[in-house]
Amino acid sequence: MSGRGNAWVKKTCAQRETLTIAGFALEEGKWDGIHLGRRKGGDLDYAGKVDHGFDKSSAADLQKRLKPLIRKTQPYAKRIAHKGIRVEPKLLAEIEYRAKSAEGKVRHPLFKGLREDL
Repeated sequence: MSGRGNAWVKKTCAQRETLTIAGFALEEGKWDGIHLGRRKGGDLDYAGKVDHGFDKSSAADLQKRLKPLIRKTQPYAKRIAHKGIRVEPKLLAEIEYRAKSAEGKVRHPLFKGLREDL
């Protein structure tokens, strides 16, 4: 028997990581996700952008909490060419993703919530 039958099931492995929120994005004034950083020693390395996993309420709450943290300079150790609103890296987010790129960016990320307990 060739091909995939009902006995064959594909299951992707999800990974989770707590990452630092280093910025957020607005597209034409509307919420477009958060930019993440990963701590390596005293440095913060860019870890990608998450634009899934938010509903209207969580996006509005997060934007309200990030606005007082806005800063002019990037918090990353190396300059990153993304557009976005930079913030002090004080809030932590729980992120679920499928894999990491060679540069360490999360692939297919999903925002699961803020980590208030750390």
